[in-house]
Amino acid sequence: MTNISVRIDPELKEMMDKFKDLNWSAVIRDAIKKRIENETERNLAKAVLINERIIKKAPKDFNSSDIIRRFREERYSK
Repeated sequence: MTNISVRIDPELKEMMDKFKDLNWSAVIRDAIKKRIENETERNLAKAVLINERIIKKAPKDFNSSDIIRRFREERYSK
């Protein structure tokens, strides 16, 4: 496992010292994991919104399968 250092205010350290039974390393690890999960979900939600905007702008009769088939035929027919 990798080690990191975290700087905190003396006031926060005093408050933490009141809860000696807590594993502060585990608390910080959990907070980092939750933040990463939240950011990942946010990025996914943003990607979904972008995709929906693109779909709305696309012509209604657009068929991506036909386009892909045409590109493959052009590539492999040579």
